[in-house]
Amino acid sequence: MGAIVLIVFRESLEAALIIGILLAYIRRTGLDRIVSALWAGAIAAIAASIGTAFLFLAVFGGFEGRAEQLFEGSVMLAGAILVTVLILWIDHADIRASLEEKIAMRTDIGGWRSIALLAFVSVFREGVETVIFIGASLRASGLAGVIAALAGMTAAVAIGFLVYSVGSRIGLRRFFAATNILLILFAAGLVGRSAGEFGEAGVLPPVVEQLWDLNPPLVDASFPAMHEKGAIGSFLGSLFGYSATPSLSMAIAYGLYLCIVAAIILFSRRGRRNRTRPPDGRSASA
Repeated sequence: MGAIVLIVFRESLEAALIIGILLAYIRRTGLDRIVSALWAGAIAAIAASIGTAFLFLAVFGGFEGRAEQLFEGSVMLAGAILVTVLILWIDHADIRASLEEKIAMRTDIGGWRSIALLAFVSVFREGVETVIFIGASLRASGLAGVIAALAGMTAAVAIGFLVYSVGSRIGLRRFFAATNILLILFAAGLVGRSAGEFGEAGVLPPVVEQLWDLNPPLVDASFPAMHEKGAIGSFLGSLFGYSATPSLSMAIAYGLYLCIVAAIILFSRRGRRNRTRPPDGRSASA
């Protein structure tokens, strides 16, 4: 049962944290009217992920080989794009300096749809993977397996709620600084893992098959903590794309994403400072 708890916890954690960050953001900016969009997207994703996973399991026997790799790589990349849009939007809105203006999404239908779509993709990807990964185990373990899955999901939701509670209490400047860094690392992990899936599918060349191997040998058939399937390794892999045996293409994708997003944020902030900087005496006299 421990494996089911760990898998469900790992697959649910990222979605729970993103939902928690969004809820805290909405509360702090006084945009409670769009909370319904968040829950609508999440609930729709849960239903869609269960339906999609069981459809593939029942009709096609589940995702196998190249089809599974292409599916996971595509959904990871889509999730990374949406999270990146959220990161850049939060940074560009400069909510810390002009909270009262409520620049963010207000009541427009586009903002409602954006939040709903982000919640949907975040939950859908994790939901499909969870059902596929533990489908056979649940059928074999019965009620005990369902209880274990609920325990893993509850633990992930509890951490998401903790992020929401903390984010609703701490200063807005610190909250956005911390969550933007966390979201950037989320998205970088998705991009790196997507490159790995596309590499396994033969779409993206790995360049170097394995840069290093940090998976320690198994002891007594149990996974050590830093193993990709161990307690710490799986946690870091789920959130930040940790891989104990990365290819060069994965490392390049991860690093390139971080550099591009950092450059966009820095140039965007510099442009905003230049636009808001008051003219000096020389330019005024001119």
